[in-house]
Amino acid sequence: MKQALVSAAAAAMLATACATPYAPAPLATNFETSKQHKLQAAAHWNTIAQDVAAKLSIGLSENVPLYVHQNADATSFERAFAGQLITALMEAGHPLMRTPEGAMRVEVETQAVPFAADRPQYRHAGKATALGAGLWALYDIVEYASNGPGKAALLAVGAMDAYAWFDSEFAGGGTPEMEIIVNTSVTDANRYVARNTSVYYVADADQRLYAAQQQVRTKTLRVEGGE
Repeated sequence: MKQALVSAAAAAMLATACATPYAPAPLATNFETSKQHKLQAAAHWNTIAQDVAAKLSIGLSENVPLYVHQNADATSFERAFAGQLITALMEAGHPLMRTPEGAMRVEVETQAVPFAADRPQYRHAGKATALGAGLWALYDIVEYASNGPGKAALLAVGAMDAYAWFDSEFAGGGTPEMEIIVNTSVTDANRYVARNTSVYYVADADQRLYAAQQQVRTKTLRVEGGE
């Protein structure tokens, strides 16, 4: 009896030792698991342009003329995205102007944010359970196949297909180092009329398409002297 009480007390101490009642700083916790798209092709830019146009249209009247402004130092992504956004807004029924006079201004602002490399990504939780269900279904499909090596090979191919199926939702590789914040605003002279903000991962090999080119400053030094 005494040993049981001691064990219970030890368990209670372990349970309460997970967090102290006072700490010098807030404890770091994870957010609930969420998903974020990874941009890997110009077709993905077109997809998000259509999504942005649809969301902006909620706060806009169809007969209001719009002008999509583009900065002279726009990145490759910003230049392409502005053109795709013009198309998407026109398809949504908005009149698009080539000059800003008499039109509301549509402006795209992006911020490329680099993070530390090798950030963890726990994306495979529960895969074994899902794959097991897939294999069961595939087993039912090949049940009527011939016995022997042929059936075993068919099962192996089915297993690989199921693995690819359940894994295809997630982008390959680790967590990208760079993310991009895309702010799209519609304004008149004094106020914001509509605005959309979205965030995406950027493929590490394509960072140059999203980051502004840094200007390299040079200075010429004159060397005087001689023999």
